[in-house]
Amino acid sequence: MSKNYLVTGGAGFIGSHVVDLLLKNKKSVTVVDNLCTGRKKNIQLKNKKLKFVNCNIQNYSKRLESIFKNIDVVIHLAALADIVPSINHPEEYFQTNVNGTLNVLKASQENNIKKFVYAASASCYGIPDKFPTDENTKIKLEYPYALTKKMGEDLVLHWSKVYKLNVTSLRLFNVYGTRSRTSGAYGAVFGVFLAQKINNKPLTVVGDGKQTRDFIYVSDVAKAFYKASKYKKSGDIINIGSGKETTVDFIANFISKNNKIYLPKRPGEPDRSRANIIKAYKLLNWKPTIKIANGIQMLLDNINYWKNAPVWNKTKISKATKVWFKFLK
Repeated sequence: MSKNYLVTGGAGFIGSHVVDLLLKNKKSVTVVDNLCTGRKKNIQLKNKKLKFVNCNIQNYSKRLESIFKNIDVVIHLAALADIVPSINHPEEYFQTNVNGTLNVLKASQENNIKKFVYAASASCYGIPDKFPTDENTKIKLEYPYALTKKMGEDLVLHWSKVYKLNVTSLRLFNVYGTRSRTSGAYGAVFGVFLAQKINNKPLTVVGDGKQTRDFIYVSDVAKAFYKASKYKKSGDIINIGSGKETTVDFIANFISKNNKIYLPKRPGEPDRSRANIIKAYKLLNWKPTIKIANGIQMLLDNINYWKNAPVWNKTKISKATKVWFKFLK
């Protein structure tokens, strides 16, 4: 049984939940995070089975390589997310999501890692024309974030082919839950809505609100990573989503009864999103357990987490997403 895990980005949103689950299952965990978006308070620093290393994966070094010594499984979650910043700063996304992944692969190879699990993104499907969307759907990369995450996935699969590293790539759909980022760029809908609710402001809905997304709760995603870490075969790409569609209006109405403001639909975004998760069930014996209403309620029960988050309004959003309309029209 593999006991020693290394989680890159382990102090971040998804990573910290993966770390919690690993510790719960009596694993020893090394967290590698430069705290760019991650937070130390997200992880159990006092747990004797946890080791935290502040390290930037953008740069390969003997120090980085040494951190992987005596590690059995690597779960690679460290990445820059969000669409708008990737349009403004594509080079930074390339350095972290592509070069960073290359460096983590190299360190894993040098230390004979038994299993490598990569956090890929369903953004690689772009605007699909098939629902539910399976892993064989045509790749359509609409913006730099999607490009760099797909390039990272290609590197991982190439390492499996050439260097015989045992890998699994999980394509994540819309992950939500506690510990998601509360500051920085305009981003995930839940954080935007919750901050608006706390401040008794209208919720800003992009488009007509009828567009759907496949929202998957973070604890279910953590379980998928844990199951993938024990999956013996190599080279599989697996969708991780709820397999269901939820409208943005449903979320807005569940969170707040305040007035809603509808903003122009953004180019490069699909009207629908729904994962085909048959492969996850067959290969990993995984399926989601948290229904959307229960997941939203858990966020509302922890709403004070977003008390210091930026409060977005129509003017601020228009300014923040100007580059989106400029380049993705």
